[in-house]
Amino acid sequence: MDLSPTEEEQEFRARLRAWLAKVLPELPPRPSPDDWPGRRRYDLGWQRRLYDAGYAGLHWPVDAGGRGATPTQHLIFLEETERAGAPYVGANFVGLLHAGPTIAAEGTAEQRARWLPPVLRGDEVWCQGFSEPGAGSDLASLRTRAVRDGDDYVVTGSKLWTSHAEVADWCELLVRTDPEAPKHRGISWLALPMDAPGVTVRPLRTLAGSAEFAEVFLDEVRVPVANRVGAENDGWRVTMVTLSFERGTAFVGEVVACRRTLGGLARAARANGRWDDPVLRRRLGRLYGEFGALWRLTQWNVSEAQRTGGVPGTGGSVFKLAYSHARQELYEAAAEVLGAGSLALEEEWVRERLSSLSYTIAAGTSQIQHNIVAERILGLPKGR
Repeated sequence: MDLSPTEEEQEFRARLRAWLAKVLPELPPRPSPDDWPGRRRYDLGWQRRLYDAGYAGLHWPVDAGGRGATPTQHLIFLEETERAGAPYVGANFVGLLHAGPTIAAEGTAEQRARWLPPVLRGDEVWCQGFSEPGAGSDLASLRTRAVRDGDDYVVTGSKLWTSHAEVADWCELLVRTDPEAPKHRGISWLALPMDAPGVTVRPLRTLAGSAEFAEVFLDEVRVPVANRVGAENDGWRVTMVTLSFERGTAFVGEVVACRRTLGGLARAARANGRWDDPVLRRRLGRLYGEFGALWRLTQWNVSEAQRTGGVPGTGGSVFKLAYSHARQELYEAAAEVLGAGSLALEEEWVRERLSSLSYTIAAGTSQIQHNIVAERILGLPKGR
């Protein structure tokens, strides 16, 4: 892995930094965290600005509508946008960071032409319909059925913790197309239009008061067979591609954000006298080392994905496992630094602390990641 910046990459950083300095003051005020329709408009507006400036899908392949940027340019983009306080992907998370890349890797030419440009332009939002009641960590146990009827699948079932469902146009949906097959087989990956008859969305309110997740009920929803990505009953393999993006590269911008938060905590501790506590200093120092190591692992994962054709490998599970626990500890340290006096829900760091509790569950629980690391990286026998 050689991520030393070239002259071209240094020029890229300078141009990006200048563009951010010009465009960020022109943005409208950020909407309330609870206003998801408003956040959708805001996030799509930012995505359109990126698209018009040539920064949308920076690291996507050129034939998928991206710029085919180098791993270093991708990381420069993340560093500079976070340093400048630019908006993150927000409601575009699923489409930009794992549904879109999955379609780029596995979709037909027609599917890529239909779904990727609207994601990059900021025209459409995707949600994720994977987890179900009774099939969370054991995703292969899903029971939502899709029965072939001519050129359509008729889909019946329900999904849980569906990210951004109430503001989404499309859903990356896992369904069982062969109920007689072993559970890891007989699954297909579909693109579900969220305005199809028979789709009901019921928002779920999180501990932090946000409604970014929802239950989705599917009552004989007709989905064209042409919306299937990959072969029928090959959805588990396609899902592993999706999850490799979700675990391997989708969180990279958040590592940069956490490093910035950690620096802010250190400054706050110096200002309020907490820096005099040697135990707290050691804790912040250890977190500094952990996030530095996570950034190096991020660089490796991004570089490896580029080398192997754009799909991250099993190293993403190592990253996701370490990152989710480090993020939780970061916000535990924030409580220690800032004290009980700022424990108001309207405080951004409090919302982030509550949100961090989900990270050891989202994108596969820590227990699942331990199993993947043990079996696929270390070669240990499967547990019973």
